[in-house]
This record gives sequence, C-alpha cells and structure tokens, in this order.
Amino acid sequence: MHSSFVIIFVIEIPAPDFDLEKTLNSGQVFHWEKIDNGFVGTIGNYAVYVEQGGDTLRALTEGGAPATPGSRRAAAPGSQELAPPIVESVARYFALDHPLAEICASFPQDPVMNTARDFCRGLRIIRQPKWECLATFICSSMKQVAHIRQISAALRNSFGDQGKIGSHLIYTFSDANLREKLCALPGVGAKVANCVMLFAYERLRAFPIDVWIERILRQQYFPRRKKVTGLRLREFSETYFGEHGGYAQQYLFHHARTALRKPGLSRDSSTPKAFGARNDKRRNQRRGDSKRRSRNRKALAGQVVSPAGLG
Repeated sequence: MHSSFVIIFVIEIPAPDFDLEKTLNSGQVFHWEKIDNGFVGTIGNYAVYVEQGGDTLRALTEGGAPATPGSRRAAAPGSQELAPPIVESVARYFALDHPLAEICASFPQDPVMNTARDFCRGLRIIRQPKWECLATFICSSMKQVAHIRQISAALRNSFGDQGKIGSHLIYTFSDANLREKLCALPGVGAKVANCVMLFAYERLRAFPIDVWIERILRQQYFPRRKKVTGLRLREFSETYFGEHGGYAQQYLFHHARTALRKPGLSRDSSTPKAFGARNDKRRNQRRGDSKRRSRNRKALAGQVVSPAGLG
C-alpha cells in the first residue's frame, strides 16, 4: 500500500523594487498572517508561505506524492520538480511585472504625493482573485481592517477548501453557495466597485475614495475651499492622478494610515477615529434632533386653531 509524503516546493523569484510587508499591510488584501520572517496565505488554490530577502522573494508551498510514511523533502530552487503554475502564480499575484519606477514617475509632482511615494517605495497593487476581492470589499464597508480580517477568515473557514503549509491550516475563498448568498445582499457602491476594479481587474486608473482619501483630498488639495462635493473630488482624482491613479491612491492611503496616524490610533484602522466614532455620534445626534423637530412640528400642528374654532 502506498502512503503519501509531502514535497515542499521552494521557489525563489527575483523581486526588485518590491516590498512584501508594505504590500500585504497596505489595506488592499486581508487574509495574510505574519509568521516568523514572512507571511502565510493563499494564492489562488495554493497555500503559500512567502518571505523576502533583499531583491528575492522566497515562497514555500506543499504538494503530495506517493512515498514512504512520514517522508518529507524539499525541491531545490530551480529544480524541474517545481510546479510552473505556482511560480507564475506568485509572480503574477504580487504584480512583479508592473513597471513600478515608470508608474511612480507618472504621479503628480507635488509635496503630498512625493512624500507618499517615498514612504511607500516598493508597494505594489496585488492581482487578487475577482470573486475574493468583491466579497471582501462588500464586507469592508464601515469596518476597520482588523474587523475585515476577521470576516474574511470566518468566510474562508466556513465555506473554503482547506490547505496546509507547514503546521498552519489555510482556507481558500468561498464557493458558489456563499457567492449566491452574498450577492443577494446590497452593498456594492462606487467605493467597493472601484476597489474591485483596481485590486481584481487591474484597472490601475481606478481611484477608490474612502474616508481616508476624502480627508487627504480635502485637506491637501482643496485646503481653502470649505465645501467640495463628492462629485468634484471624483472628477479631480480621475484626471489629476493620471493613468496610474490607483497606485497613487494606494500610496496616499498607506502613508496616511501609518506615518500620519495620530497617537493612540490603531495601525489597523481603516477609518480614522475622528471620522468614525465621532461622526457616528454626530450622525446619531442629528438623527435624534431631526426626530425631535418632527415630533415638535406634529405637536404644533395639533395645537393650531382651526377656522371652525374661531367662531
């Protein structure tokens, strides 16, 4: 009787002008987990461990083959045993073919954009699976990054297929049953649509505007105008940041979430507290005030003397 043993595929890929940690922690993908010197996650149907050493990306994935019980061996980098699909999948997933220097050179030359570009050097826009990206960003509305990670994990654990890398269990994203359930829910607006266009369909001009980006645009590009409509912000972003506006947006976003965060603000916050909890409180107050005004108007209406009562 044949038993199965595990082959560990070790893949080394040239990755110049790439920063793995910045890319995975930049708020565009939510399921990768920091382990040792690298990260564990999935790329398509593969469970993968990735780490970076200088200009080289090292990835480990497992495959099965008949052999003696408990056997375990590694296929050396460059070996014919390496599965070409996973090599291509890793390089494509992390967009190592994007001409990042040219993309960054296309950004507007202004102090805000220059600072963000320098801070985010090596950050790339990942090519995410389309359904995974759509479902994740539907669930991201009004959530912090930590919450989105929890939701993504729950969906994967409940509906995904199990994979393994080392001692870590990894789940791929959801099947058709989950897709049908989620697509029955409302939730895809302009921001979610732009996120999916950028992160899954490689529409690099798409410029998602969330709370962070809206605040940056208003404070840095329209500082003297108190009232700027959302339509004006969208029109400005679509023209000013050019054909690689999605990269510019991601650099501005990541820089604001990390380098510019206020003391005490969680690094994993997708919504600044000043724009989140405080605005929620203000909205609740406005709703309460509106209800009180409505009740007062009704009460006053009931007290108005009718023409018949004048006699």
